Amino acid sequence: MPTGVHLRAARRRPTGLLALTVPLLLAVGGPLAGCAADDSPPDPPEPPGGNPTATGADGARDELAALAAAAQDRHLTARYTLADAGGPTRTITVTSANDGTWRVDVPGWALGGTVDVALAATADGLFQCALPSAARPEPATCVRLGDPDDTLPRGLDPRVQHPFTDWLDVLTDRQAPLAVSVSRPLPETTGACYSVESTSASLNPPLDVGIYCYGPDGTPTAVRAALGTLRLAGPPGPAPATVRLPGPVVEGEPLDPAAPPPATPPADGDAGDPSAPPVDPSATP
Repeated sequence: MPTGVHLRAARRRPTGLLALTVPLLLAVGGPLAGCAADDSPPDPPEPPGGNPTATGADGARDELAALAAAAQDRHLTARYTLADAGGPTRTITVTSANDGTWRVDVPGWALGGTVDVALAATADGLFQCALPSAARPEPATCVRLGDPDDTLPRGLDPRVQHPFTDWLDVLTDRQAPLAVSVSRPLPETTGACYSVESTSASLNPPLDVGIYCYGPDGTPTAVRAALGTLRLAGPPGPAPATVRLPGPVVEGEPLDPAAPPPATPPADGDAGDPSAPPVDPSATP
């Protein structure tokens, strides 16, 4: 009888162990099943603070390139104020015609600030035109400087035309050596502004580093660079079909910013030797 009791106890003992082992296996099996379903290694932890600079720079470069491309297609007539260290604030007139020709009027640029000029590019070439002003009342005349895409010599370059012409090509070129970041808007301006730096050590960078601002439709609203600070002075007007020169094309030399030499007083043939004593008109020869 005791032996039968021990046998029955022995038969029941595995049942109790199985009851304890099954929940344990089920508890462990969940993670094991998960590992079998997804055995890819976990992602490495993100460094503290992430790396927003590169992403932000790429985004800013893309945004500026898109706005500059819109500016290339934005044809208008607009006035801009130009403030620089060279003198009082001036009003620059920009005309971007529907056929791609353009003209920029710059008051007080030539001959020591006494003559207004216009720089214009048409199908016939690149021209500098001297405009009528107080110091030059003659009608406007123009001198051909070269082909429409020629580079101006530094001495003949007013530079204010670049933000509306060839610098737009640089801003849309993703291969250009530029670093772009979002900037605070310039005072008294609207639109999105971007700081543009050169990443090249070239002595002739493709554009002036500075801040460039554009409206949503691509209208340039402000530029702060070595040329000074340009600000849109009012709502732009419609563009003409084409740009026409303000005067006839003549032979001659273009004007430069240097002041003309002082005029030499006319020689007085009766003055004689200035060191000689004055002659008494009452004296008798």
